[in-house]
Amino acid sequence: MTATQGQPVDGDDAGRPAGGDESARGPLAGNKAAPSPPAPEAGGPQDGGRADTVAAVVRQWQDVRPELDTGPVEIIGRVNRCAALLQQAEDAPLRRAGLSRAEFELLGALRRTGHELTPGELARETFSSGTAVTKRVRALTERGLVERRGDTRDRRVAHLSLSEAGRTLIDGVLPEQLAYESAVLAALDADRQDELAGLLSELLSRLEEYTRALRI
Repeated sequence: MTATQGQPVDGDDAGRPAGGDESARGPLAGNKAAPSPPAPEAGGPQDGGRADTVAAVVRQWQDVRPELDTGPVEIIGRVNRCAALLQQAEDAPLRRAGLSRAEFELLGALRRTGHELTPGELARETFSSGTAVTKRVRALTERGLVERRGDTRDRRVAHLSLSEAGRTLIDGVLPEQLAYESAVLAALDADRQDELAGLLSELLSRLEEYTRALRI
């Protein structure tokens, strides 16, 4: 009973539209300003007057199963829908640098930690699977952006770091990407962004505690 789900975290092409048709790209792709979408119909009294796509999903469930509490869809559904739309909206600075979002996160982890990481450590830093990290590291190593150093005591272990070219690339693209993401969030003023960040932080902390408890 959830709304549209987001794309898998580990896919390098998650959320990217197929083909090169400009019309298929997300609303933030390219340099041209996207036209304002038509205003949706106002929601009914049961959904607090909200008028996004998840509100329509909630109203449909309330019509067919009025005895159910659809409150979780109001939050989880919107988080999933926002994640899906953000993935569909291609990151212009990353695209110009020839990076996927997942590759950018990997380079960023190596830069912000400031020291070598093993593939396992890098997987934990980027919330990715070991298989996905191996694939990305191989591609970035072939491009000369990441360097591998074998462990002197265990040849099965590799230590990863940024090359000079990798450091230059991430240092150059990060300010552009942050400015791009600021533009994405510009619909909310600073106070609302701070409020949203606090709520999401609280939810994330609770979820992390919950998943850790499940693994015990």
